[in-house]
Formats: sequence, C-alpha cells, structure tokens
Amino acid sequence: MTVLQRLDGSLDLPEEERMLLDAVRVLCRDQLAPRAADYDRSGEFPWDNVHAINKLGLNGMFIPDEYGGARMSYVGYLAAIREMAKACAATAMVWGTTFHAVKPVIDFASHQQKTKLLPRIADGGLVSLCITEPTAGSDATGMKTRFTPDGEHIVINGGKTFITCGDHADLYVLFGKWSEIENDKAAISVVLVEKGAEGLTVLGKEDKMGQRAASTASLAFDNVRVPRENLLCEPGDGLKILFSALNKSRPSIAAHALGIARAAFEDAVAYINQRQQSGRNIIEFQGIQFMLADMATDLALCESWLWRVGAMIDAGVEDIGIEASMLKMRASDVAMRITTDAVQLFGGYGYCKDYAVERYMRDAKITQIYEGTNQIHRQLIGRSFIEK
Repeated sequence: MTVLQRLDGSLDLPEEERMLLDAVRVLCRDQLAPRAADYDRSGEFPWDNVHAINKLGLNGMFIPDEYGGARMSYVGYLAAIREMAKACAATAMVWGTTFHAVKPVIDFASHQQKTKLLPRIADGGLVSLCITEPTAGSDATGMKTRFTPDGEHIVINGGKTFITCGDHADLYVLFGKWSEIENDKAAISVVLVEKGAEGLTVLGKEDKMGQRAASTASLAFDNVRVPRENLLCEPGDGLKILFSALNKSRPSIAAHALGIARAAFEDAVAYINQRQQSGRNIIEFQGIQFMLADMATDLALCESWLWRVGAMIDAGVEDIGIEASMLKMRASDVAMRITTDAVQLFGGYGYCKDYAVERYMRDAKITQIYEGTNQIHRQLIGRSFIEK
C-alpha cells in the first residue's frame, strides 16, 4: 500500500457516507471516465453524466433534509468531488458549481425561499453563481449589474461572463449593485433569478482550453423583473454573502484540482512501471524517482490539508478564509505542476490526445485562475500577517 492509499484509507467518514463514496467511485469508473475523452473532444454538455449523478441523488448531499435532501458532511462532499474530478474534470465542475452556487441559498435564504427552490435542486437542478463581469473579475466591487427596486419588483440590468452552466442553469444566484446605495462595496446585493425569466439571454459559450464540456456562458439581463421576495437577505448584504460562499467553494476547487492531479500521477506511475528505455523500466532511473518523490509528497501534504480544512468547516469554524486560500492556491499549483510532469514522463506520447495526461494538463490550468487567481490568494495570505 502506498502512502497516498494509506492517506485515503485514513479518511474518517460515517458508514453511510462511505457507502455513498463507494457508489460514486463505481459511477466514475463505469460511466464518467469512459466518456471523458469524447466529451472533451466535442465540448458538448455532459447530460449523460448529469443524469447518472442525479440517479444517485448526489445533489441531496448538500441540501438539508427538510428541503428534500440528505445532507452529509463537507469532508464527504470534498471526497466525492475529488473522485469525480479524477474521472472527468468537466463533469466534476458541473456538479461542483451547483454546490458553490446553492450554498448562499442554504446559508442565507429565508424559509420561504428555501421551500420554493431547494427541493428542485435536490431533485437534480443546476445552479449558476453569477459574479464575474467583463470589467469585474478578481475585484468584484467593479461589477456594473444593477438592481433597481420598482414597487414589489426588482428590475435587473447588466451582464455576466464566464458563468459555468450559465446556459443550462435552473437557478441563477446573481450578484449586482443596489441602485439606491452609492458606495460600491455597500451596494453589492444578491437576487435569485429562475430559468426562463423574460429578458434573460444567453449570449454565447466560450471555446475553452480545458474542462470543455463544463459550459461557460455569457449572460445578459435586459430589464429582467423579479419579485422583491427574490432578494437574498437585505440590500447591501452581498459582500458578506460573497465571502461566505467563497470560503466554502475554494476548498471544493482544491479537491477538484487534487482529483485531476491524482489521476495524472496514477497514470504516470502505471506508465513508467512498464515503459522501458535502455533495457530498464523508466521508474528505475534515479532522476525519475526524484520526480515521483516530489509529486507524491506534494499530493500527500495538500490532501492532508484538504481534509483538515474540510473538518474545520464541518466543526462550524467560520473564520477559515486564509486556510481556504492556502489550500486552493497550493492545490491548484500542485495540480498544474504534477500534470505537466506527467506529460513529461510520458514523453512524446504525453503530447498526444491518445493519452489522458494531455487533457489533465489542460483541465488543471483553470484551477489556478477561477475562484480568485492564485496571485490574489498570495496577496490575501501575505497581508494577513500585517500587525495591526
């Protein structure tokens, strides 16, 4: 048993979560992994995989029981998303995005809002988190989308870009600015927009380097009218909601990145154990062993921190922003390095689409960019040590 297998075996989950995780592994092995290359080539939305996920009821993992779910631990969710990312990173992002986007509803919505919306998500609905705009990426305060109160309604005008599942979502958790609040930060608010709202238009879909089947769309909101009751919390509560959502989604991105990294590592180990040069298996060369040592050590340390941060969240620790930034930053950097090294270990074959490692490398890159670029996370971590 390798050190990574021992680390996997040490994960302490309740019996029902272990059983569900075993079912996820079977799903990944039998359905998601065999389809991954075709979905990558076509860029088509992975509906077959989404239907298979829904058949297992996996959306219920993060929906409270009273709203039709079967809520489980955050560590259990992280383990599931990592397994899914090993098999098909694009499908993992589709499923993970619904978790990222629905968390603000779970944590901040009224009972009435939850009763109306969450059962649909537990049954397999897709949710998109709508933050990024052409002029507002890492600096969310630069967003221009505007919420204007009009009696019992809110009128929405603006646009969003890089919205995962934006062309297929059943619910949009939309961030914008309340027109009656002048301060940029204080004005940020959140409105829930349902699929089919008049004036909501999908402008187009990006043709991406990696995770190609996880559609990324641009959206326009042209005088979209929603009931005032669709406002999440109060006008100006958006920044608080945003930070809370990111603290829960960044460890998820780390698990996603580590799933890709583990897949690349395992493929590379299998390959160099059977590939020969100069009459010897490649793994017998000392320089190759040094590469493996670095890859395995980075994986073990990041995965250990992943389970640690997940346990903190399950324990109810609220102030985990820096821990989440450290985890997301290091895990995504490690994923990019390991997938690149895996391509190197495959030699010329690693550069060809016949082998999955070139897809892993493309899939890994975005994990360093979304949910805050790693440059932003380094800034957040570094300035946390400024003495006040």
